[in-house]
Amino acid sequence: MSRSIRAICLGGMTLSMGAAFAQDAAQPLQRVEVTGSRIRQVDLETAQPIQVMTSEQIQKTGLVTVGDVLNQLSSAGSPDFSKGGSLTSNRENGGQYINLRNLGSNRLLVLVDGKRWTQSVDGYTDMSTVPASMIERIEVLKDGASSIYGSDAIAGVVNIILKKRLEGGNLSVYLGQNEKADGKSKDFSLSFGANGEKTSLMFGLSHTEQGVVWAKTRDITKYPRGPKYQNEGLGVGPWGEILPLDFSFDKVLNHTGGPLGDGVGQDSRNPANYHDWDGGPLDNFNSASQMMFAMPTRLDTIFTKGTVELPYGMQFQTTAMYSQRKSVAQVAGYPLNSESQPAFPVYIDKDSYYNPYGSSVVGAATAQDLYFYRRTIEVPRVTENRNNTLHIDATLSGDFEFRSLPWNWDIGYNHSAVKGSLLGTGNVNLLNLKKALGPSFLNASGVVQCGTAANPIALAECQPWNIIGGPSASTPAIMNYVMATGQATYGSTTNSATANLAGEIFTLPAGAIGVAAGIEHREVKGYDLPGQFEQSGYSTDLAGNPTRGRYTVREAYAELNVPLLKGVPLADLLSVNLATRHSDYSNFGVTNNSKASFMWKPIKDLLVRGTWAEGFRAPAVGDTFGGGQQTFDTYVDPCDSLYGATSDPAVAQRCAAAGAGAGFRQLAQTGPITSGAGDQSPYPFVAGAGNTALTPETAITKTVGFVYSPSYVPGLTVALDWFNVKITNQITAISATEVAEYCYVDNLAPYCAALKRDPATGQIISLNRGNANKGALMTEGLDLSVGYRLPRTQYGQFGIRSETSYVDKLRDQATTGAEWTDYAGQYFYNRVKSNLSLDWSLGDWSATWTTRFYSGVKDRCYKVNADECSNIGGEASWGKNFNKLGSTSYSDLSVGYKTAWKGQIMVGVNNVFDKKPRLITTPAASSSRVDADYPIDRFFYVRYNQAF
Repeated sequence: MSRSIRAICLGGMTLSMGAAFAQDAAQPLQRVEVTGSRIRQVDLETAQPIQVMTSEQIQKTGLVTVGDVLNQLSSAGSPDFSKGGSLTSNRENGGQYINLRNLGSNRLLVLVDGKRWTQSVDGYTDMSTVPASMIERIEVLKDGASSIYGSDAIAGVVNIILKKRLEGGNLSVYLGQNEKADGKSKDFSLSFGANGEKTSLMFGLSHTEQGVVWAKTRDITKYPRGPKYQNEGLGVGPWGEILPLDFSFDKVLNHTGGPLGDGVGQDSRNPANYHDWDGGPLDNFNSASQMMFAMPTRLDTIFTKGTVELPYGMQFQTTAMYSQRKSVAQVAGYPLNSESQPAFPVYIDKDSYYNPYGSSVVGAATAQDLYFYRRTIEVPRVTENRNNTLHIDATLSGDFEFRSLPWNWDIGYNHSAVKGSLLGTGNVNLLNLKKALGPSFLNASGVVQCGTAANPIALAECQPWNIIGGPSASTPAIMNYVMATGQATYGSTTNSATANLAGEIFTLPAGAIGVAAGIEHREVKGYDLPGQFEQSGYSTDLAGNPTRGRYTVREAYAELNVPLLKGVPLADLLSVNLATRHSDYSNFGVTNNSKASFMWKPIKDLLVRGTWAEGFRAPAVGDTFGGGQQTFDTYVDPCDSLYGATSDPAVAQRCAAAGAGAGFRQLAQTGPITSGAGDQSPYPFVAGAGNTALTPETAITKTVGFVYSPSYVPGLTVALDWFNVKITNQITAISATEVAEYCYVDNLAPYCAALKRDPATGQIISLNRGNANKGALMTEGLDLSVGYRLPRTQYGQFGIRSETSYVDKLRDQATTGAEWTDYAGQYFYNRVKSNLSLDWSLGDWSATWTTRFYSGVKDRCYKVNADECSNIGGEASWGKNFNKLGSTSYSDLSVGYKTAWKGQIMVGVNNVFDKKPRLITTPAASSSRVDADYPIDRFFYVRYNQAF
């Protein structure tokens, strides 16, 4: 193998992969296309850092989905959508997305065999829809590539290369589970291929499951705020809490049991059977007892690929794949109150038989309607998300010579579509609720009936509900009557036609000048349609408006590779690569983006490389045409006197002017917030509204690095790359906390206009957050890769692979001209992530030991005291006070054995040392303070592969 090929295979980023590209030295080296360039080259060295993962390495991770595998890359940040985000209400929930360089999953372009893969309406690509069993390798380009591929390639490009041909069949079976026997995973795949003289056909089936992990099964996750604070973070309780409309008292029904809702309520019609609500744990509910800590998913895929060799050096190739994913999320029963939908309030009628202050108890003269709080724990909220992905592509390609120089061309069509549906249970039909809490009476048969004795309503038409009596007073009939089944449909389609031409125009002393050019026409359309009942606002389900949109784009690109010097002193190689792309969008207009890169080898062993690239991301369909949806955000009000930012006199002054002065406390559903994690708003906010005035994000990416492969140490490769990415005019969905902080901490008037406070209480009762072109985002750091394949010994072949990413800066600018806020080193944004793998093989045996390291981070203080806050007064992006979490690491082991009958047995343990999870203040999980994207337990697995 040439040193050039070894450099990219062993040191390009992921190491020890020479087998993926190795060729017999006696055979002529073929020209191949590497991710990041359209020009085929014999030499696989590139000016851009590329990381490669083979199918063998994927299996050795013990993980069954592409998303899980790629989320462990050292360059990958915390996922935008956590597998523990059971409260997340968007359509992406249940999928897996890669957040390269912490720049956002929608700023990463995902290709399959060099073609765009499906995207959601909001521009996210679900990596779980590509079955790992069909993958030959994955190439990760950690550099901007908009000039080559167009929109979205800002953080980089993931190109999943599927298997091209197969002779015979392969069967793979996998089983795995946590030590506590949950989180069970299964993977089954069967593939078969046949090849003729001019044709090849491959067919595959796969089934993958990832099992549920319930929060209630572990002490560290069974309490919302952790075992040390068992009575904190509790939500609205299941026992009726009642208030008159003038709020002159606040009472809760007497009952047995505690925060699990496991008691029995007293007679709710007797006013003497109530006590004053004090916010204590007995009257509230531990919502984690009904919530999933990690959501289950299932994926079924059918795949086929065919190739036909045609006359005149032409080839026709087509790929078809259909995947069906199902994910389920369960959260606690709905925290119902009289104003769950402020536009349609529901009270307990003064003439309801069950009203303890109603006419049937205290008489008509003093009867009054009641405001209520009540969690419907009888029916937890369950959302089932079914997602179907269809991909079909067809390409006609060919090779020819012009002036004795090689050229290649292709024309192709690519269709990618995703269609999905959501089915939700556990929300309340407010129309029926109003009837159930309306006038009712005890009929002659001793049965409580809706209506009045003079104007009764048949039981078949209305079921009266003793909502105050709690779960022990409910019946299946009444729950069926008041509950609503919600539904929604969504989908997006990308159709594109492409034509490409590449080759060598003439030869210089240093080599051939390569060119590539092409055109593309792409249509993108999508929709997100909540059910009519959900749109009406008569359900406790989050009210939303429909999203529909479409745009087209016409593009043309050109690329030029020029070798300047070769084989001269201080320039064993010197070449430059230039590229540009013109894009014309129907919804916003024209954008042009270019790239320039170089490669320089002062000596044979050392490659120096660098890139300067413009990038852009066009607004997604949802960004522009999003209808918006209600959301009960978890947030921290900077005006909160305990956990906010009022220690800054300027912030305190702005808060006071807005009606949230000294001593102000942010109220959650059950009282003042109790930690720096904030809590869920009792008022519905609005998120995700589209903005037709959006324009593309623009970016400048700069990289400089080297690859060193010393000839005096065969098998050793070291690569170091500096990166700097700056995104301006960024399109972003702003969180509720950010809106409030931008208003009161940064004093930005546009964000103050987006929220409204109650003039009497100072509470934020309305907040609109959507998408906007705001400010800038930038990151800067280093990637280090070291690989060493040791000489073979009698004890086997040993190899070392190490990948490390260091983030020096990760800054956000709220608006142009505003101060930059640096998030590097804070929770979610580790400065250092590193993977170290030790490989060993001897005969039929092999083993891999991997250690993943995460540097320490700053987290919000859960409590401002010595136990929960290591740096009281310390500076962080949210203001003062932070808790420093130390570094952590996880180790994994995989052992394999090849049988004499073409089989392979592989067993492994992830998190070998059973590293226990830690409590954090701003977790990715909805149910607890534990992050669901880190190991919760030791995980065991076994896989068997059989070729036939």
